[in-house]
Amino acid sequence: MKLDAAIDLFLTHCQIERGLSRNTLVAYSSDLAKFRSYLDRARVDRAADVESRHILGFLVAESRGAISVRTQARYLAALRGLFRHLRTEHHIDRDPSVEVQRPRLGRPLPQALTLEEVELLLAAPKGNTARGLRDRAMLATLYASGLRVSELISLRVADVNLDSGFITTVGKGRKQRIVPLGQVACEATREYLVAARPQLARARNPSALFLTARGAGMTRQCFWKLISDYARSIGIRAVSPHTLRHSFATHLLDRGAELRAVQAMLGHADIGTTQIYTHLSSERLAEVVRKHHPRG
Repeated sequence: MKLDAAIDLFLTHCQIERGLSRNTLVAYSSDLAKFRSYLDRARVDRAADVESRHILGFLVAESRGAISVRTQARYLAALRGLFRHLRTEHHIDRDPSVEVQRPRLGRPLPQALTLEEVELLLAAPKGNTARGLRDRAMLATLYASGLRVSELISLRVADVNLDSGFITTVGKGRKQRIVPLGQVACEATREYLVAARPQLARARNPSALFLTARGAGMTRQCFWKLISDYARSIGIRAVSPHTLRHSFATHLLDRGAELRAVQAMLGHADIGTTQIYTHLSSERLAEVVRKHHPRG
C-alpha cells in the first residue's frame, strides 16, 4: 500500500472509529505529513518498506529543530497508531514502530493564576460595547466552567441554560457533559445575549453563542489573541485559554472540591490527569510554609 493511501486510511479510522477530536486529527495529519516528506527524501514510498531506522531518523531530524520532548512523543504516538492500524488490517506484515522507544516525558505542573490575577483578568474588558460585553462573558464562562478553548468556541446558544445555570458541551471523544455555570458567568452571558449578540449577529442567524465582529463564530486564534492582549494589559504574561482552565481546577481543589467532581467537570477520562492539580495545590502549600513558617 502506498504511504499516502495508508495515512488517509489511518486518519479516517481515527475520525470515524476512534472519535478523536478535530485538534488531535489536525495534529496527527500534520505530523504524518512531515514524516511523509522525510520518507520522500529517503525514497521510501510504500508502507511495507518503512523500517524502524526511518522512524528513528525522522525523530532525530526533527529534534534538531529544537522541538520539545512532548512534541516528539506526539510524533511517535501518531506513527505507532498508523503502523499498528496497518498491521491490524493486514496491510503490512510487521510494525516498525515497536522497536522505537518513546522519549521520556515528564508531566509539568500546569500554570494557574492567583485569585487576584483572575479577578483582574475578568475585569479587563472595559465599557458596554458589544465587544466588551462579549469578552467579559467569554472570560467569565471559561473560568466558571473549566472548558477547553475548543469547547468554548463551539458552544451554541441552545447549549446554554441560564435559568438553571448549566451548559452542555461536547469534549474529547465526542463525549457530552453538563457543566454548572456560576451566577457571575450567567449574568455576564445573559447581558451579552441581550445587549451585544444581536448587534454582532446583524442580519444573520448563526447558531454559535460567541460571535466575532463579522457575525461569525469565534475562532481559537481570535480568542487566544483576545485573552493574551487582556493579560498583557494588566501586566500578566504568558496567559492562554488553558491557563483559566488550570485555574478553575486548582481553585476548586484548593477549596475542598472532590477530585471526582472536578474530573467530571473537566471531562477527563482518566482521574490521573486531574490529580496533577492536587500536586499543584501541594506545591502552593509548601511555598506558603517556606515563606511564612519561622523554621521553613
